[in-house]
Amino acid sequence: MTQYVDWKFAKTAGARLVPPGPDVSHEEAAETVAQIRELAAASVAPVAATSRMTAPGDAPAALVVDRPTWIEVNADSMAALLDPALKVMAERRDKEPWAAAQAIGSKLTGAEAGGMLAFLSTKVLGQYDIAPDGTPALLLVAPNIASTERELSVDSRDFRFWVCLHEETHRVQFTAVPWLREHIIGRARGLATDLMPDAESLRSRLEQVTTQLPRVLSGDGQGLAELVITPEQRERMAEVTAVMSLLEGHADVVMDDVGPEHVPSVATIRERFTKRRKGAGAVDRLLRRLLGLEAKMRQYRDGAVFVRAVQERVGVDGFNAVWTSPETLPSALEITQPDVWVRRVHG
Repeated sequence: MTQYVDWKFAKTAGARLVPPGPDVSHEEAAETVAQIRELAAASVAPVAATSRMTAPGDAPAALVVDRPTWIEVNADSMAALLDPALKVMAERRDKEPWAAAQAIGSKLTGAEAGGMLAFLSTKVLGQYDIAPDGTPALLLVAPNIASTERELSVDSRDFRFWVCLHEETHRVQFTAVPWLREHIIGRARGLATDLMPDAESLRSRLEQVTTQLPRVLSGDGQGLAELVITPEQRERMAEVTAVMSLLEGHADVVMDDVGPEHVPSVATIRERFTKRRKGAGAVDRLLRRLLGLEAKMRQYRDGAVFVRAVQERVGVDGFNAVWTSPETLPSALEITQPDVWVRRVHG
């Protein structure tokens, strides 16, 4: 739906706005990429052994990318995810906007999307891109991994392997559980469509901005979306967030459990990385809150607590019952009360 968002322009704007990565020589960059690729392959066996889940043989291998490539991939995924919702919004509009307004508006929203992607591309270390209309891929963002290991003053090999363990866990989640990818895509598209207001509801929701903005800036909500969602939509968002918390928490638990044997300095890395997740300066923290990244950080924490608690009660195999079907995923209540999930699933 390029009449609303010019995704091609978003890619161009993002590539122009993104800051360069760390200042390294060509040889050092090549060595970094080669080692990350090697460690990504080495992470497959320990993640499978620890999680007791195995990716199928045809699952895509990890791709080591730079920031502009990450922007391009995610622009495509965002477009595929949001197009159904934008189509609904087009059907709800009162009248067709004139062509010049469409062109200008799509460029503006494209620039905004590009700016957001440029900011995020400097933060993300790795990602399993579920590619709603494309081929899923595991992405490892080399310049961000290199700059973060420098920032934390940690052993580079250990840190790179630790990141690969987390992202390999996501690859296992989405490839060993056949229904999970389509379930996440369906839930995300459904939520995005539900969040698209018609003209009348948009006017009423905009009146909430002045009262909701302090909550967004406090970091207690879901970012800018908090400004316009209804209580019912907030409940649906909480259910989707619970699943994302499960995925992120599970990956954190696996990476740390593999760590002691394969990543000697894992305790130091975890301590320093946890502090980093809180954000550095005031501007960085503000942007994180507006984009909902503070809520993202809580997903790691809440999800890891859930996974640990369930595994203590019923073991790893008992926890893996969570992957049986969409019905066995934790609810928004259960992600913070693991015993409730254990009683429902295991009796």
